[in-house]
Amino acid sequence: MIARPPLLLPLLALAAFLALAVPVLTDWAPLDRADHALSETFREYGDQRPGLVSALRILTDVAATIPFLVAGLLATILLAARRDRRAAVFCATVTVTVPVLWGLAHWLLHNPRPLDGFVTVSSNGFPSGHTSNAAAAALVVVLLAWPRLARTGRLVTVTAAIAFAVFVGLTRVALLAHWPTDVLGGWLLALTVVPLAAYAVRERTPARAG
Repeated sequence: MIARPPLLLPLLALAAFLALAVPVLTDWAPLDRADHALSETFREYGDQRPGLVSALRILTDVAATIPFLVAGLLATILLAARRDRRAAVFCATVTVTVPVLWGLAHWLLHNPRPLDGFVTVSSNGFPSGHTSNAAAAALVVVLLAWPRLARTGRLVTVTAAIAFAVFVGLTRVALLAHWPTDVLGGWLLALTVVPLAAYAVRERTPARAG
């Protein structure tokens, strides 16, 4: 089973993503200054706390592309084995679509990352791939778990999902791997793709296999 999210959510998220992509692409000065100011604050904080930076380098990779793909594949196999075709297709769709879309955005927008960050990354920055992966995984868990849980369980699941997505996004900014706008773009990408995938799968895929 997959919960039905409000259709307005992905539409608003898509509009916000596109509205953010335009000033990012054109290097709009006020947004650029805000990005640099926040990043410099995190740089000063990180310079004084090398132990924290080392810990964040490890923790942030829980949402890297390979762990995201492996987790998505395992979840898809498990759901298929339980003969929940709709949930399996949903999970597989998100697992494939999210990295493809943020990778395409990297290629199209060519937005550079901060210089001299605490991690070495050579690809473009907008939107943050780690953040997109984390937020997408969190949303998938919420939408799959929602119909099966009571009110308390839903509250715990949503709170944990939000905390995970926010934490990964903050690690990307704290490590100077991304600008804050890259992270915001990652959250918006996931808020667009995952609910739309849920709608498409609910409409076109039988609930049970066989």
